[in-house]
Amino acid sequence: MSSVEMNLDMFRELKNNPNDEKVVMLNLLKFKPDGGLKSYMKYMQESNRFVEGVGGKMIFLGKPKELLNGSEIWDLMMLVEYPSRQHFLKMANDPEYIKIHEYREKAVERAVLYAHDRIKFSDLLALSQKTESQT
Repeated sequence: MSSVEMNLDMFRELKNNPNDEKVVMLNLLKFKPDGGLKSYMKYMQESNRFVEGVGGKMIFLGKPKELLNGSEIWDLMMLVEYPSRQHFLKMANDPEYIKIHEYREKAVERAVLYAHDRIKFSDLLALSQKTESQT
């Protein structure tokens, strides 16, 4: 699998996930050297109406700087929140959105798109304690 191909197993899992709460999508992007950023800007301008159309919103946009751990170098990091996974999938399957997705494909050398659930620290602590008691 190339680094920009979709993970179809995970897409099925996302589709079948019963959680109907907000989901935050982490985007890590490495642009192609010749015109990648320009093509991605076109994609962002065109895709914004689809994101907003399903109730999504960008909650953070950043330029990665000092890499303190790991080895992957990224050009852009973005967090986009959607009302639910189903809202994200509605956008991703919109035929008009699919048409403009070509700008993203032309722009990106590597990408990570990761769906996240919000959790509370107390939930993480409880999970940790449960895991420890099972070992």
